[in-house]
Amino acid sequence: MSLELGQIAPDFEQQSTEGRIRFHEWLGDSWGLFFSHPKNFTPVCTTELAEVARLKPEWDKRNVKPIGLSVDLLDSHATWEQDISETQGHALNFPLLADADKSVASLYGMIHPEADPAVTVRAVFLIDPAKRIRLVLVYPPSAGRNFAEIIRAIDSIQLSDKSKVATPVNWEPGDSVIVSPALTDEQAKELFPQGWRALRPYLRMVDLPD
Repeated sequence: MSLELGQIAPDFEQQSTEGRIRFHEWLGDSWGLFFSHPKNFTPVCTTELAEVARLKPEWDKRNVKPIGLSVDLLDSHATWEQDISETQGHALNFPLLADADKSVASLYGMIHPEADPAVTVRAVFLIDPAKRIRLVLVYPPSAGRNFAEIIRAIDSIQLSDKSKVATPVNWEPGDSVIVSPALTDEQAKELFPQGWRALRPYLRMVDLPD
C-alpha cells in the first residue's frame, strides 16, 4: 500500500510493549512519529531505539509521541530492551509494536519485497493531530536514521502550520524563513509587519520574532 502526504494515517490495533494499542486513540491530540526497524537484536536498530528514547525531552517539547514497530514477537522485544539499555545507556520509554503477523507493516507499506521480503525497511511517518500524514521517509536497513534531521523537519512543518511560511534549504530554527508564495504582499504585511527582503517577487525572506 502506498501512503501519501495528506492522507489519513490508517488506524490499527496491535500488541505492544505497553499493552494493546489502538493507534488513533493512543495518538489522541498529539503528533505521532511512527517508525519501523527491520529486526530485533540487530546493531543499527539497537542504536536507533536508544536515540529515540534519549530524545524524549525533544519529543515532549513538540507534542510528539514516538512509536516503533518490528515484525518480531513481544517476548523478543522484552529481552532486547535489556540489551538496548545495557549497551546504549537508555531504556525504552515509548511503545514498540510486536507486529509478528505483519498486518500493520503491510498496511503502511513497510515491507519492500525487492529489498527483503522478510523484514521492514526503516520507514518513518510523521502524523499530525488530525491524523494526517505529513512526512514520509524510507531508509534501507543498512542506513541508520538521523533523528536530528527528523526533529528539524518536524520543526519546519510545525512552524509552517503556525506562521504561513516555508523553510529554505538547510534551515535551522532561528534562521530566516520564506513568506508563503500563497500570500499576496498585502496579506503578508498583516502577518509580518516587521517587513521582509524580496530577493524576487516569489522569494521573500523574513525573520520571525523569537
